[in-house]
Amino acid sequence: MEKLSDDLLIESFYKAKELKLSSEFIHLIQREIQRRRLDKQVSLIGI
Repeated sequence: MEKLSDDLLIESFYKAKELKLSSEFIHLIQREIQRRRLDKQVSLIGI
């Protein structure tokens, strides 16, 4: 995930939620978003 740009990571997060992919996968994306301190750009509420 480190090779993904910030924009692509955020887009992947929303797409994974839209497609209702596994909660483990979504959680991995969430952790990377938080590690990069992008939480303010992404609504992680309700997850």
